[in-house]
Amino acid sequence: MSQLERDRVSPSVASLILVCEALRIPVGALFDSAPSQLIRRENRPRINFGGERVTEWLISPDSEKSFQAIETIIEPGGGSGNELFALESDAEWIYIIVGSFEMRINDEIFTLNEGDSLTFSPRQLHSWRNPSPDNITRALWVLVPPEPDHVNT
Repeated sequence: MSQLERDRVSPSVASLILVCEALRIPVGALFDSAPSQLIRRENRPRINFGGERVTEWLISPDSEKSFQAIETIIEPGGGSGNELFALESDAEWIYIIVGSFEMRINDEIFTLNEGDSLTFSPRQLHSWRNPSPDNITRALWVLVPPEPDHVNT
């Protein structure tokens, strides 16, 4: 394997297929390069995952299959609502750019401030909110893989 990585051997097609099967990747992934996709701020689509006093933009390409990145502005007191919910994605990460944030996962509450991040399973019941009565929260979310049911507005 190391000789293959260092381009010292030329593997057969059968060997490449076995390597791809072991790594659980399609054979085409060895040859296809992912196209670069630039999304300008003014062209990012507005989306609506729901919630109260929340504005969201999809900042990853809509066609991206491995992850989904979202920028969210949460007004004071805004959030996902009081009901706990779950998503079909395998992992979720949030980074607080500005402001404060509360994430409830089952019965545990996490308080995040500017510069903090949290990774969790979105399959767990959760809800979130901006606890500030005066200041907005600006956050970056990443879902892996993308949540299939986001709604463009």
